[in-house]
Amino acid sequence: MSTWFVEQDSIVRKIWGKADTILFIFAGASAEFALNKSVDWLYFTGRLPSDPLGRLFSTVGYARQIIFSEQEAALRSIDQITAIHKSVEANRGARIPDEAYLDVLFLLIDYSIRSYELLERKLSEAEKAEVFEVFYRVGQRMGLAGLPGNYPDWETMRQLYLAHNLYYSSFSADLYRQYKKHLGPARYLVLKQAQVLVVPSAVNKLLNLGTIPWLQPVLLVYKLCRIFKLENLIKNTILPQAYMLQVQALDNPSWH
Repeated sequence: MSTWFVEQDSIVRKIWGKADTILFIFAGASAEFALNKSVDWLYFTGRLPSDPLGRLFSTVGYARQIIFSEQEAALRSIDQITAIHKSVEANRGARIPDEAYLDVLFLLIDYSIRSYELLERKLSEAEKAEVFEVFYRVGQRMGLAGLPGNYPDWETMRQLYLAHNLYYSSFSADLYRQYKKHLGPARYLVLKQAQVLVVPSAVNKLLNLGTIPWLQPVLLVYKLCRIFKLENLIKNTILPQAYMLQVQALDNPSWH
């Protein structure tokens, strides 16, 4: 009998089993990535500025692969992530701080919860703890120091991170220029509106995203469209053609 890294009836699989939820996780992550104190590491290889959407899809893809894999396969994927980063460290001759990894884990936890609650329903404290526990095990496997031991401790630590570990830099400005270049003006505006809906106030303030999301009524229409299976029309309008196959793969029912 197979042992899964994440139980098949877990709320985490429901969150990561739908493309629309993942797209909001992606939107939130793309905002917070730009403010990370260690964003210079993401620039070191040149992959992030040259293909910011692909790089972020790659991060989301790894998380999803882990969530839907059997135990041993998931652990191999986590080890592969660790090995990739060790290679980058060797090339730069410096060590990526544990805080940089924790930042990414923390935003994946937070935006998993925020995106699902935005699109579906409020999660119980037990369900939120379940989301935390999955990513805690990822961090544990990576050997990260300073991991919070439970969900309440993570909530406290997350607020500290939002207050002290984010800042607007020249990298932030450049990354948003790259988003606009790769998405085009209209889709870029939609991305920023999605960010307004999903990011914490600290992130919004640093990026000056604004407070009146015109995407909110669009979101209501989108939810109605899902009932009639018309949501792909909206996804096709919002997303660049180059990424449509990747997004369609996120909705692969064999992973649900």
